[in-house]
Amino acid sequence: LSNPHTKPGAYPLSLLSAVCGLPCLRVCGRRHVSLTRIVEGNDTKEEEFPWQASVQWKGVHMCGASLINQEWLITAAHCFYQLRNLTQYRVVLGILQLQNPGPHSRACPVQRIIPNPNYAGQTTSGDIALIQLATPVNFSDYILPICLPDTSIRFPPGKECWVTGWGPGVVDLPSPQTLQKLQVPIIDTKTCKSLYRTNGVNRPPYRDIQDDMICAGYAEGLRDACNGDSGGPMMCIVGDVWVLAGVVSWGEGCAIKNRPGVYSRLTSYQNWIQEYVPNIEFIKESKGRKSRDVANIIGQKHPDEVWASHAASAAVSTLVLLAC
Repeated sequence: LSNPHTKPGAYPLSLLSAVCGLPCLRVCGRRHVSLTRIVEGNDTKEEEFPWQASVQWKGVHMCGASLINQEWLITAAHCFYQLRNLTQYRVVLGILQLQNPGPHSRACPVQRIIPNPNYAGQTTSGDIALIQLATPVNFSDYILPICLPDTSIRFPPGKECWVTGWGPGVVDLPSPQTLQKLQVPIIDTKTCKSLYRTNGVNRPPYRDIQDDMICAGYAEGLRDACNGDSGGPMMCIVGDVWVLAGVVSWGEGCAIKNRPGVYSRLTSYQNWIQEYVPNIEFIKESKGRKSRDVANIIGQKHPDEVWASHAASAAVSTLVLLAC
């Protein structure tokens, strides 16, 4: 078989799936497009973050989420603080623009929503939830899972990671409401606590950085996750794959000085996730294969480029959302 559009050493996802089945491939955390430097929040491209999902209520975007296998997603518990009729929820995958979903998107009904039982309200611990789709979704170049970190994985201060979402404030995002991306460095817990105590007169005592939280962003503000981003991924490169380090949880305002973004720390919830998704894999970083510096990746082919070719575009109207 030959394909003039297939990179050397790469094979179409559909062919790989047919030959050995998806379970024999590590498909998580790999994408087709190469990595580019992100300085401020800007538009993403198709296939750039294929695990990003839009959680919608009656067809309106309410939160982000991350696909972790063919039927489960991770999001924030505060998105469902008042859990409503499940039939009114849907998860849209493979979507880049909220107002123009495109031919690769899939609208999936929801079977279960499982908020973490420790969540007790805004800014508290346990701000994480699982979503189970009613029907497993088929993977493509536009719909893929992100990897989950084993408890052995560390995200050191200063490590450059990324957050994506349709914030700040979906209403304020210019049409056609394209998914945004932002590079954010990890901030150690001690520093983050200190920042939140700066000018914190009359700040509620419960609004503190807990062990199951991880901070990322900038002390000077100006760049941050915001409304509409909740539940979405904060992700880092570990070895040669993208790993979900945190879930967009809370902050004081958006992009305010001394108030970096606070995320639910994924490594704190490995056991809880495995209760509901027992076959999910948590990756470990091998000693001889450290994460490469972002500067060394820029302008080079990333490993997620060389594992699958572009899938053929479906000949359907971009205004129609296909069922999951």
